[in-house]
Amino acid sequence: ATLSGANLNGAELRWANLTKANLITADLSRARLINADLSEADLSEAKLGKADLSDANLTGANLTKADLSETKLFNTDLSGSTLRWASLTEAVYSSGTKFPDGFDPRTAGAILIS
Repeated sequence: ATLSGANLNGAELRWANLTKANLITADLSRARLINADLSEADLSEAKLGKADLSDANLTGANLTKADLSETKLFNTDLSGSTLRWASLTEAVYSSGTKFPDGFDPRTAGAILIS
């Protein structure tokens, strides 16, 4: 799917299959992406502030320069994703959240909620 630059602010996208979707610069602020499959999606420079990505699959996703501030990342799978220059300020995550090897969410500004 090509949704580059799309305005999906506040969209209800639970269980959405967005595998390999082109979401470059898309506005997904406050979107509910619970259990969504965003594996290998290109979310570079996307706005995901205050979105709910709980239980979402973002394996291999490109999140370069994405805004993930205040995002919910509970049990989210981000393994193999690219988070270069992404903003995770005040994003919240759980012990079940999987980050790429070598990535420190606390250094990026994320908060562990047990």
